[in-house]
Amino acid sequence: MAKTDRRVLKTQEALKQAVIGLMSEKKFDEITIQDIADRANLNRGTIYLHYQDKFDLLDKLIEVHFNELGEMDKWACELDWKEALVPYFEYFQKNYLFFSTMLASKEAPSSFRSQLLASFMDGFRGEIDRDSGRNTSLNEEVILQFAGNAYVGIIEWWIKNGMPYPPQVIAEQAGALLERSL
Repeated sequence: MAKTDRRVLKTQEALKQAVIGLMSEKKFDEITIQDIADRANLNRGTIYLHYQDKFDLLDKLIEVHFNELGEMDKWACELDWKEALVPYFEYFQKNYLFFSTMLASKEAPSSFRSQLLASFMDGFRGEIDRDSGRNTSLNEEVILQFAGNAYVGIIEWWIKNGMPYPPQVIAEQAGALLERSL
């Protein structure tokens, strides 16, 4: 695989930061390509070298985060709940501006929360405890809806409230609750 030029990566990162920064200030529909170019200190043509339009830019930004979370999913299922969730909450903390904009802002696309929920529900699917007998009378989809919405709700609450607990503490709390549910 060919290595991407560092200048290209730097430009793409500047554009992603610009769009997220703007989204934290105003509605996505009101953001223009010129706004993004100005914020990133680039000309409009440069944006079109990398993305079709602002929607493509946002889609690619979301895709990057889902890919990174998906990579974490691969090894997290090998750990217990509390240990597995710490890296996720550290990731949310590290990418606070993105997640606060996408989850806590009324101006963000509502589809993001739905995509995040679907991703977590898919990950939880293989984690339902059927061996102990505690979930045998429960419908799998109900369990997944409950656990997925609870987890996304905790993430939203944590971010909206300025991350009042360190990632380790909130991961331990969320992990204990998910372990009881699943």
